[in-house]
Amino acid sequence: MTGLPLASAARRRLAWLLLLALLAPVTIVHAEARVLIRFSHVVAEETPKGLAANRFKALVEQRSDGRIRVDIYPGASRYNDNDEMEALRLGAVEMLAPSLSKFGRIGFPEFELFDLPFLFDSIEDVRRISQGPIGRRLLVQLGRQGLVGLGYFDNGFKQMSANRPLLEPTDFLGLRMRVQSSRVIAAQFRVLGARPVSLPFSETRRALATGVVEGTENPVSNFWTQRMDQYQTDLTLSRHGYIGYAVVANRRFWQSLSDADREVVSSALRDALDFGNRIAGTQNEKALEELRQAGTTRIHTLSPAQRARLRQAVQPVYDELAGRIDAALVQEVQETLRP
Repeated sequence: MTGLPLASAARRRLAWLLLLALLAPVTIVHAEARVLIRFSHVVAEETPKGLAANRFKALVEQRSDGRIRVDIYPGASRYNDNDEMEALRLGAVEMLAPSLSKFGRIGFPEFELFDLPFLFDSIEDVRRISQGPIGRRLLVQLGRQGLVGLGYFDNGFKQMSANRPLLEPTDFLGLRMRVQSSRVIAAQFRVLGARPVSLPFSETRRALATGVVEGTENPVSNFWTQRMDQYQTDLTLSRHGYIGYAVVANRRFWQSLSDADREVVSSALRDALDFGNRIAGTQNEKALEELRQAGTTRIHTLSPAQRARLRQAVQPVYDELAGRIDAALVQEVQETLRP
């Protein structure tokens, strides 16, 4: 495993994760179950990711006749954004569904192409990349870090929130915006004059409540299920960026499965991802309607001119980070998406 030297706090966290991995074996006998899959994620169960994970659990257990058990740990109840990748690599959990932004910090900056602002106009555009040759190549590359990439699914497009409308580039000046740990996303806010603050998703609501950050970018389903509306007076339907996930497994665990069990897990995951992708748009629409009914947050829609000005303002991000992501890959994606 490669990486930069760890700070003392990170070393302590890593030691704790290793202890958990040693105390919790990958495969156990539990009643009638022969294999245990611990699946951790950081969002609420009623989000598209949470619902897809629960569907995966039901399908695996049904199709294996209880031979394989799946335990779901939602809402960062076991590991948060900062810990879950190390937990997976150490075998403290068997599966994760991290956002694509998280792969950049463990040595796969190519995945940060999905963070480029205004790259995709529709979910169909996203799937031309994630479900096509480019997406398959990216999953294969995860093997360099002992991970097995199993598939992608969507959570839709992100929207901007703050305690003022975010409609023009100048509206972002000085705002402390919570971001995922992604250089692309951080650069996006810096060019708008905001101050990006990288925080785990599970800490975002508290950070808004205490004033550590003043704004966010989230799909509406995440915004609503975390009740960020209690601390954000304005939500702008900006659709400036996409958020999706890659389902990954620990390679040692994956190789330990029999061919039959691997097929059960693979087929269940394919069906769960299809389910998650179908409901992602619906769940965001449902959350938006509930937010409107709650009346706690003003909702704004960008005009075509406002959207064009924001798109133009963040174009320097492409020049700044194309080299990190891989300029040839960015060009390939843009050519694939070209009408």
